[in-house]
Amino acid sequence: MMNDDSQDSAAFEDPLSNYEPTEYKSELHRAFAEESVDAIESKPFVEVGSSTSIRQAIEALYVAQASSILVVDEGRVVGIFTERDVLEKVAEQYSQLEGAPVSEVMTTKPMVVYETDPAATAVAAIAVAGHRHVPVLGINDGVLGVVSPRRVFDFMEKHFEA
Repeated sequence: MMNDDSQDSAAFEDPLSNYEPTEYKSELHRAFAEESVDAIESKPFVEVGSSTSIRQAIEALYVAQASSILVVDEGRVVGIFTERDVLEKVAEQYSQLEGAPVSEVMTTKPMVVYETDPAATAVAAIAVAGHRHVPVLGINDGVLGVVSPRRVFDFMEKHFEA
């Protein structure tokens, strides 16, 4: 009776012996492929709870000079509230809505990226999917920050070869 471990060791060929590392066209191309989302600055960011009033949420945007705030309940992102939401959903009816919870006008289930995703994932979420502000989550779904076009541009600038 022959066991599988008795194969001739000379016949074994290491599958990585022919491995050639990827050659990238530029440092920027390499950074997008090999660096993770956590290499893109995602802080500071602002968060409020879903029961926060629309008035308080708008004040938080103003005070932070931010264009988006994350809506977080029990450590989980439940939505995002942006200046676009203010203009499209609130502006004309502000006096009737100011006391209502931000959950009534926030964007629910926003696209998110994880800190361990390739940096290109954040770029795709912004450039391809059209989201200007994308929450960054840890592997446990905890909120780590927000990536935006400005922050992606700063990342690109660090890796752009003159």
